[in-house]
Amino acid sequence: MDKLVIEGGRPLRGTLTVSGSKNTALPLMAAALLADGTTTIDNVPNLRDVNTFSDVLRVSGAEVEFDADAHVMTIDASTIDTPVAPYELVKKMRASFYMLGALLGRCGKGRVSLPGGCAWGPRPVNLHLEGMRAFGAEIELDEGYVVAHAPGGRLPGGTFTLEPSSVGATINLALAASTAQGTSRIENAAIEPDVVVFLEALQRMGAQIDGIGTRTVEIEGVDGLQPIAVTNCPDRIELGTFMIAAAIAGEPNDTIRIENANPDHLGRAFLDKFAATGTHFVTGADHVEVSAPDVLEPVSIETAVFPGFPTDLQAQWSVLLSQSPGAATITDTIYDDRFSHIPELARMGLQASVDGNTVTVEGHTHLKGATVMSTDLRASVSLVLAGMVAEGQTDVLRVYHLDRGYERLEVKLQNAGIQIHREQYDEFATPDVLKDD
Repeated sequence: MDKLVIEGGRPLRGTLTVSGSKNTALPLMAAALLADGTTTIDNVPNLRDVNTFSDVLRVSGAEVEFDADAHVMTIDASTIDTPVAPYELVKKMRASFYMLGALLGRCGKGRVSLPGGCAWGPRPVNLHLEGMRAFGAEIELDEGYVVAHAPGGRLPGGTFTLEPSSVGATINLALAASTAQGTSRIENAAIEPDVVVFLEALQRMGAQIDGIGTRTVEIEGVDGLQPIAVTNCPDRIELGTFMIAAAIAGEPNDTIRIENANPDHLGRAFLDKFAATGTHFVTGADHVEVSAPDVLEPVSIETAVFPGFPTDLQAQWSVLLSQSPGAATITDTIYDDRFSHIPELARMGLQASVDGNTVTVEGHTHLKGATVMSTDLRASVSLVLAGMVAEGQTDVLRVYHLDRGYERLEVKLQNAGIQIHREQYDEFATPDVLKDD
């Protein structure tokens, strides 16, 4: 198993480059199944989740080629013949559940395992299933699999209100509705940039969609979609992570440039809160320049659906607060138990208390290096950020979580002045203190 070893106290300098968005690449890959031909996707990050989902597509009969160095993927979906997404692959990542909508849209049926993914929080798929039923799908559960059929081979369409709004359910329902016989409407649809870019790609493929970027999306089903060449957008969560890294680990008055970025995709809430910390930053069309302040101001945040503060950046924000004087709070309104990083950060000296869906962080903390364990994707990167500003060495274990969503993170940080490297370790080895002399 791999771990990251970080020697803290080195300033972040120079340039960081944002990879393509994982959360957009996966829906674009699913959309490719709806077209009888070869779709090309550019700016695809080389991540565990992308490679896992490629295998899921291959099971269905698609031919998938991925040039990881060029970040280009081609998907030939002309040979879809097995409308199944098996447990062995789907258990590794929740986004594999997009196969339900893709297979219903392409084949009129599908057998998809219930998903896995990050090991925190109740993240049920009931919204996906209720929405599919509202659009006319016949659905039953069979030994951990969702078995779905469209009567007559195509969904009749319908109306469904998402309560609460859900990125995953919006994407899944749009996949299924694109080739329905009638009109489908998604009320309280997600408007995250990942969803907008995905829906615009579907539209280019020939889907008849109105209301992109609004809370009401109406889709008039068509007989079939056409393959396209599409460029994936930059990863907004990686951008936010790098901006936080620059604020806590950069030197005052030194500018860190973050390239291949779309700052508009972060949303106004994050940018406003980040500015309130006293960190100076300038945004361009495809980059952000960040200068760390002499003193970081403690700023409380509350997560919300886009354009609110992203839940995927609250773990990183807790590290920023540890470097600010005074106390501040983080309230997660999206998930009420997404604080598994707090006990691990406490091993490094973080002073924080959790009460329900709110954590209070006591700032001005002198973090010290320790051995800590990743528990999910965003928690893992918060531990890396903490290691960057901690005194001494930090070992971040189980970084396979990190590899699901951050491409070559240690290499990017090395190139920006951070002393960090990857090592293999034996998780079940006997500690030295227990070995015989």
